[in-house]
Amino acid sequence: MASPVPVAAASSEPTTAQPAFRRGWLVKLGFPLAVAIAYGIHAALSHEEPALETRHYSIMLAGLGGLGLMAAVLQFFLGGLRRWMHDMWPILSAAVLLFAGLEVITTGLRLLPMPYFPSPPKILQSAIDDRVLIWESTYHSLFLLARGYLLGVLAGLVTGVCIGWFRTARYWGMPVMKIVGPIPATAWIPLALIVSPSATLSAIGLIAIAVWFPVTMLTSSGIANTRASYLDVAKTLGAKPSYLIFRVAIPAAMPNIFLGLFMGLGAAFLTLVVAETVGVKSGLGWYLGWSREWAEYGKVFAALGIMAIFFSTIMTGLFALRDRVLVWQKGTIKW
Repeated sequence: MASPVPVAAASSEPTTAQPAFRRGWLVKLGFPLAVAIAYGIHAALSHEEPALETRHYSIMLAGLGGLGLMAAVLQFFLGGLRRWMHDMWPILSAAVLLFAGLEVITTGLRLLPMPYFPSPPKILQSAIDDRVLIWESTYHSLFLLARGYLLGVLAGLVTGVCIGWFRTARYWGMPVMKIVGPIPATAWIPLALIVSPSATLSAIGLIAIAVWFPVTMLTSSGIANTRASYLDVAKTLGAKPSYLIFRVAIPAAMPNIFLGLFMGLGAAFLTLVVAETVGVKSGLGWYLGWSREWAEYGKVFAALGIMAIFFSTIMTGLFALRDRVLVWQKGTIKW
């Protein structure tokens, strides 16, 4: 009788096959290689372009290439940098190659009408030439956004908690919310310019209105939907009404509150740009409109790039705050 054939035990560890672009030397040298390709394209196409634009763009690419090579070496010693480059090098390389493709389309093939679509070196030169004005505009936009956003968040949290917790406040507050809330904040601009003594105060008020509605709605929804079991346990242990609000209902509503903060931040960005374009004579929105009136489209694209970095940085900071406050939700909810 033949002996039974031994069956190999299946491994309990999952096999995580990684894509080819995330293995081997590409993780370390993929980004410097992309920068080298962009530098070669720029060197081949920039013979007839202004010397100052070419020099500054070449310096920027050389700096990026140097940082890429330095990161490739440090990956052998720093595990955190190695993991970050493992995830980010495809995106970083694609961004560099995208700018190289734009240079081919604008400077090389001239497929896009000038001066509406300048080349990346011209955009960089515009940002360098106007760096002082761009910095002052960014500074004004930041403070205007911060004051309006904080005012709107504070008002939204107070009204949201009151509407969500107190039955009388809900009875009188919800109709007002349903009628006034859906009106876009930018629709209040004519009235704000008449009522407010200054354009800056009207802009702060408009941003606050834009933030107030989503924060109020989602805060009141989170408070009203607090699990009854949480409240019953707290009441059984002798909790007072103030304890139920601040230590039970508000912590339970934090995921909803952060949703309102994110929605309010997006609305605040939109209202900020519109308010600066219409009334306030400073800030990135004003700089964008001023550059367009003078047909300085290199400065227009430079302002758009600064806006992207500016808004993305603030959004990343809010994400970090959410991860810290809602650390107990890590792994249970994907945003």
